[in-house]
Amino acid sequence: MDFKPLVTLLAIVNPLAIVPFFIHYTQNFDDEQRRRTVLISAFSCFVVIAVSALMGLQILKFFGISLASFQVGGGMLLLTSSLAMLNAQPAEAKSNAEEMHDAAARASIAVVPLTIPLLTGPATMSTVVIYADKAKTVLQLTTLVGYGVVVALATALCFSLAKPIARRLGKTGINVMTRLMGLILAALAVEVMSDGLVKLFPILGK
Repeated sequence: MDFKPLVTLLAIVNPLAIVPFFIHYTQNFDDEQRRRTVLISAFSCFVVIAVSALMGLQILKFFGISLASFQVGGGMLLLTSSLAMLNAQPAEAKSNAEEMHDAAARASIAVVPLTIPLLTGPATMSTVVIYADKAKTVLQLTTLVGYGVVVALATALCFSLAKPIARRLGKTGINVMTRLMGLILAALAVEVMSDGLVKLFPILGK
């Protein structure tokens, strides 16, 4: 069984790095509201991954985009995300503080901005689509969707233990973890891009 998609997804989603955001957005919530936010965020994370795995390729065909081009573009996006993580920023963090404020004012912060784009943004979706194309059997595609469950459970666990994690690791510990995941993600991004470039320019594979 290939665990590379799972490692990649965990590196991109990196729920541990989103713990400070979770604490910030739920600081005025009671225990019941916080539990509900955890469940909705985890479930939404799974839905995004599952939909990307099952329908992502059909969406690409609809827009007439080749997978090789998508791999190169997705790899570049992953590399950009990894560089942000190496600077101890979440992979899917918004670039505009005002957008974050507006999103927090919406009805459910569990979906926006916690799930989209902080947990599962364009980098996550493009990665899932790329691995979905590599799935040769129904079992492999089902496994990819199953990895979505693992990522959702990891998200639920990190958010449920948000306060103890933040207290134990501290800001420095979370930053170190984020940088480590960013380094892993950078290596995976290069691999994804090289695969796409070889498909676009076969001479590179010789």
